[in-house]
Amino acid sequence: MHIQALKDKLSLTNDGALSLFFLGTGSAFTKTNFQTNLLVIKGKDHILIDCGTLCSRAFAKCGLSIKNIDNFHVTHSHADHIGGLEEVAFLNRYGDNKTLSMYITPEYRDVLWENSLKGGLAYGEESDGPSLTFADYFTIKELKPIENSPRPFYETYCGSINLKIFRTKHVPNKHGDWSTTFHSTGVVIDDKIIFTGDTIFDRDLIDWLDSIYPSSPAIFHDCQFYKGGVHASYEELLSLPENIRKKMYLCHYGDNRKGFHPKKDGFAGFARHGVYYVFD
Repeated sequence: MHIQALKDKLSLTNDGALSLFFLGTGSAFTKTNFQTNLLVIKGKDHILIDCGTLCSRAFAKCGLSIKNIDNFHVTHSHADHIGGLEEVAFLNRYGDNKTLSMYITPEYRDVLWENSLKGGLAYGEESDGPSLTFADYFTIKELKPIENSPRPFYETYCGSINLKIFRTKHVPNKHGDWSTTFHSTGVVIDDKIIFTGDTIFDRDLIDWLDSIYPSSPAIFHDCQFYKGGVHASYEELLSLPENIRKKMYLCHYGDNRKGFHPKKDGFAGFARHGVYYVFD
């Protein structure tokens, strides 16, 4: 893996190497690092994992319009992960007249539409017929369940990019497992890069993924700087074995990161936005 600086403007194609580009690496309330939304690029293929309220601004800063993004995976329904979807849906329906590809389960589609997107997107046109639906903006792409897994685990392809999507524990996080929390997911990209999305500290999840992908060169894990919230804390992540910490980049962190030194503590470091992580 090597880190490549952004030259001129962001491109949605490359020479075929798997590349990860963070539009942001900050928490939901960041004022300095944009929110943790991740663009995956490989050859002529791309997919955006999460599209938060600041996402279009982050794209503009990188010299690219968000309306150029065709493929999406949404990990969960907090605004820093879905707050930009209304904008991108309108831009494409009324600008380029195209639907976008969405890589989520039909069950989550219903939750996402009914509880988050419908209020803004269903009433975009005057009509004698029914209101607009999810399908007027997005096309669901099939996720195949992976059998014999300890929690829901799905596989799909976005062109040449392989995605394996797993359930996480985010909120509420007391007295239960993933089945008692609202829908939230993480992603394994091309059977090597682990991106947790949003989760509390979940040692069972980390151990399970490490047993399947022991040679993974990088784990991008969300992190907060106090215990007791809805993300893994820095202190909890410090309890992980050295072999896991040394390949773990911390993301979704707050603006108060000064005073924390992840490399000195055995982590790979803080994830950086605005650069390519290239995996040859």
